[in-house]
Amino acid sequence: MSAGAARITAILNRFVHAIAKHWLLASNAVIAASVALPVLAPALMAAGYQRAGQAMYTLFRPFCHQLPERSFFLFGPQLAYSLQELEQLVGPDVPLRFVGNPQLGFKMALCQRDMALYLAMLIFGLVFGAVRERLRPLSLKTFALLSLPIALDGLGQLLTLWESTWWSRVSSGALFGLACVWLVYPYVESGMRDVLRVMQHDEQTAKRRGTSAQSTTAQHERV
Repeated sequence: MSAGAARITAILNRFVHAIAKHWLLASNAVIAASVALPVLAPALMAAGYQRAGQAMYTLFRPFCHQLPERSFFLFGPQLAYSLQELEQLVGPDVPLRFVGNPQLGFKMALCQRDMALYLAMLIFGLVFGAVRERLRPLSLKTFALLSLPIALDGLGQLLTLWESTWWSRVSSGALFGLACVWLVYPYVESGMRDVLRVMQHDEQTAKRRGTSAQSTTAQHERV
């Protein structure tokens, strides 16, 4: 193997080792940003940094419908508004991407359900760090049961069978976030431990081969 190829291999090995060892920290950091940045959007708008605030809304637009009647508002008199309330306060044609104003407050960049989902994933991701060595993965049956509320609430709302409430969105989103962490994280932890064991074994094997090669070379030099 050439020196360049060996250097690239070493860099990749260090990268894989870092991911396998610190995957939970990286995952929690990404999810924490997914919770913090949507909250930062209304804070920036309220502080007068409208371009920066709009950038936050644009950043999360591909991941969420951002409907104002299904989002939490900050820095205003109410935490949430129904569509009827918004029509009375803003006008009959409430913009689909209405972000708020100084009188009503400004909405978060993710809807109530998504905020609850990511916050639950962050909380249970932090809890997982304390029980990662003994927590068994969630069964698929229990995962389906915990996912049922978000499926029913979302489907009923989509088919206009009923109008979901902020409480139903938050509770169903939080249950789904818990279910995702409980199902996926134990498997990821097990897989990453296997990666670390394999890498440790390969490193030890390489050291033994290097030691053996040095010993053989020394014997040849003495001869």
